[in-house]
Amino acid sequence: EVQLVESGGGLAQAGGSLRLSCAASGFTFDTYAIGWFRQAPGKEREIVSCISSHDGIIYYSDSAKGRFTISSDNAKNTVYLRMNNLKPEDTAAYYCAADISSYYCSIFGSNYPHWGQGTQVTVSS
Repeated sequence: EVQLVESGGGLAQAGGSLRLSCAASGFTFDTYAIGWFRQAPGKEREIVSCISSHDGIIYYSDSAKGRFTISSDNAKNTVYLRMNNLKPEDTAAYYCAADISSYYCSIFGSNYPHWGQGTQVTVSS
């Protein structure tokens, strides 16, 4: 059974940093696309970043570029999202999602069959 467990969320001040972790299990960590999505109250879910097992292809949304860094540790079956220079508008529930049938980074959440339970990020001004 594929499981994704997020951690690392919490409260941060504007300008601060957090590192989210997505610990994956239940599949061989060699073919995957793992994305970070977020959803703020009253807003639609949106892609933040994605990393592919194929040559480490990475995608960032415009809001994440220059501030967030996605990385993977294949030895630990974990994907990280380092978030720097946080802004109040980054406040949301953050979810990692996996597609283990391909390494294509899709911006659409519907293309990811497996999801974690989410971790809350709250940024105060």
